[in-house]
Amino acid sequence: MKRRTLTLKSKRFREERQEVWKEMETMLQRIEARSVRGLTDEELIKLPRLYRSTLSSLSVARATSLDQSVVTYLESLCTRAYYVIYGSQQRLRDRIYNFFARDWPLAVQTAWKDVAASSFIFALGILIGFVLVSNNPDWFYSFMSAEMASGRTPAASEEYLRSTIYGYESEDGGLGAFAAFLFSNNSRVSIFAFALGFAFALPTVALLLYNGLSIGAFIAVFASKGLGFEIGGWLSIHGTTELFAIALAGAGGMLIGRAVAFPGDMTRVESMRSKAEQAAIILGGVVVMMFVAGLLEGFGRQLIDNDWVRYGIGGSMLTFWLLYFFLPRKSLESAKA
Repeated sequence: MKRRTLTLKSKRFREERQEVWKEMETMLQRIEARSVRGLTDEELIKLPRLYRSTLSSLSVARATSLDQSVVTYLESLCTRAYYVIYGSQQRLRDRIYNFFARDWPLAVQTAWKDVAASSFIFALGILIGFVLVSNNPDWFYSFMSAEMASGRTPAASEEYLRSTIYGYESEDGGLGAFAAFLFSNNSRVSIFAFALGFAFALPTVALLLYNGLSIGAFIAVFASKGLGFEIGGWLSIHGTTELFAIALAGAGGMLIGRAVAFPGDMTRVESMRSKAEQAAIILGGVVVMMFVAGLLEGFGRQLIDNDWVRYGIGGSMLTFWLLYFFLPRKSLESAKA
């Protein structure tokens, strides 16, 4: 008897209000299909009233323990309406445009201290690795694994080292295999440099320094055979993009690390959350840079043998990134205003 009474109440409740629900659902379907431009001005004004009425119906349905299917339907309807009314109405292409035109460069620009610190640590590692191996070749084996070196060791001849800089060895992968390995290694370093930033950025600093030592040691081997200029060109085509991306990933990790180490009036978790969005935007951009570096590495470096052209491409890419990130831009708040 009680169940029959609840069923009757639920039916009456639905019949009395379903016109409002159907009208709002129709509006939501049109918005989801064509955005808010699918509604007239009168409908746009009416939508918030329909939302409040439906929200009231949901509250009553929950309080009176009506049919669960009614409650579920109203919950879904109210959730959709909430995101339409209060959520962002930007289309995907607008979000992508804003990311590249404003969000990413501003995130990097406002973290310039972390970018500078990360770049300095990375460059310092390269310099130390180069000096150590130049003065004592045995240091090379402390920084470079046999897999990564792939025969490019202090014991290699000038002829062999030169052959790995120019052309592509189809039988054993040669330049292409090493380039792919180097790209994969640097991608892992970028991810870990960012992800480990929460530990007061100490692992991030260590990774940047160690990866710099490896690159410096690698350059020193070629420089000792009189191929310093040539290896610089070989690396620069993709390196100015890829190594800059590593420095940015490190900056994102250091941004999080500083927030954890120096939370100020906030708790450490709150401080970390306050920087999480900015750091995530930086990392999202690093993925894009790694993709660009992969294209440069896969095509330009293997197809172009002229050292000056290699340096020209590398220098142009570095100039592009510096201008892109550090040219003055409107802040998010100014853009909205």
